[in-house]
Amino acid sequence: MSFTPYVFYSGDCAEAMTRYQQVFGGELTLLTNDDLPDDADPMPGAEPHHVMHAALKVGDALLMASDDPTGDGGPKVGVVVSHTAPDLERAREVFDALAEGGSIDMPLEPTFWSAGFGALRDRWGVPWFVDTAEQP
Repeated sequence: MSFTPYVFYSGDCAEAMTRYQQVFGGELTLLTNDDLPDDADPMPGAEPHHVMHAALKVGDALLMASDDPTGDGGPKVGVVVSHTAPDLERAREVFDALAEGGSIDMPLEPTFWSAGFGALRDRWGVPWFVDTAEQP
């Protein structure tokens, strides 16, 4: 069994997921409303260029997303996407890349459980925890 985060965006899902692919690598699948078969009905209020479904597969990990046709980013719930990097150097690269254009809630620094942990919101407002498996 696994649980997979599914993030909603307000029209900029393709941009966000493309950036995440640049940061993490992996295989990105984007399906826009334009890509639907002719006999399929789009979601009410959905723009043709909006993402109906996106999936970024990196190794065994999967992050899924779509644009919310209501335009409000979906329900407001307490969700954070967490990434554990193999080492502090990679954690710093990921943290800095995700923080570009966003805001840092807690700088990436040593904690009692990790050689580096930090919290941020990326430029799309998605909250992230970034840490490393390395011990302090």
